[in-house]
Amino acid sequence: MHLKRLQAKMKKKALSKDGPKVSPFIYGCWRLLDDPEGSDIKRVREKIDACLESGITTFDHADIYGGYGCEEVFGNALKDSPNLRDKMEIVTKCGIMLVDPARPDNRIKHYNHSGNHVIKSAERSLKNLNVDTIDLLLIHRPGPLMDPEELGAALDHLRKAGKIKYYGVSNFTTSQFKMLNACTNKKLATNQIEMNPVHQDPFLDGTLDYMVQKQIRPMAWSPTAGGAIFNDSSPQFVRLRETLQEIAGRYGMEMDQVLYSWLLMHPSQPAVVLGTNRPERIKKSIEARSRQLEYQDWYAIWSAASGEEVP
Repeated sequence: MHLKRLQAKMKKKALSKDGPKVSPFIYGCWRLLDDPEGSDIKRVREKIDACLESGITTFDHADIYGGYGCEEVFGNALKDSPNLRDKMEIVTKCGIMLVDPARPDNRIKHYNHSGNHVIKSAERSLKNLNVDTIDLLLIHRPGPLMDPEELGAALDHLRKAGKIKYYGVSNFTTSQFKMLNACTNKKLATNQIEMNPVHQDPFLDGTLDYMVQKQIRPMAWSPTAGGAIFNDSSPQFVRLRETLQEIAGRYGMEMDQVLYSWLLMHPSQPAVVLGTNRPERIKKSIEARSRQLEYQDWYAIWSAASGEEVP
């Protein structure tokens, strides 16, 4: 299908009733520093341009990505071309504390959901990204010490101060989502969760059921299981890969496109987070919007990943 027709299908849609509008595909920036072609401004700009030309306007970050370095690399590209900011939505996350030279005080990997940390982390992300406002701030992972009232107050403070427009969560269970949602002035916009054929938990444990019920669209991270679907040699992945290759051949698609189409068929209408560093793959990804799998093919992928037929 012609690129302009594909772009027309990439109309932005709200994540929830009062949430931000995002593109159907979201570009995940967690591997910006892993690009074998480099991570200078020119290379980062190539990927930004490939996204914008394809109708992908939403970019997903986290403070920890690239050893706490990806936000700054992306921010340098925005500083070099300030006009880009008005063409995109920026998502970032906080709450995970890594043992890393950039954070010498961290003796062990842990979570910090204190109001003070969340506020300071968001302010640091604003500086690193060279922006005045974060469109959507997500709490990266829940933790046992998370005080929902304190966390909710911090998120509301950031929004009232104009430092973030919306907030949400990532990797939260339904009960954790409800708990925090009860302690914020504005409803949580989304839950960014792992969704792919080999990670079937959210399809079965009520996470996606709740989101469908409440008309909250998830953000689906790791749609290719971190690339393992293409190269893992374990029986599960070999079986799944063979099925994907057979289906891709019949539809005239590539395996990653089949995976994206598989996710997009779910009634939760997920926004799919891409992870590739290759501009040409970014542009090819949106072709998945133009093809819908048959029900039997959807379940063939599900069964290949689980190793058994549905009950």
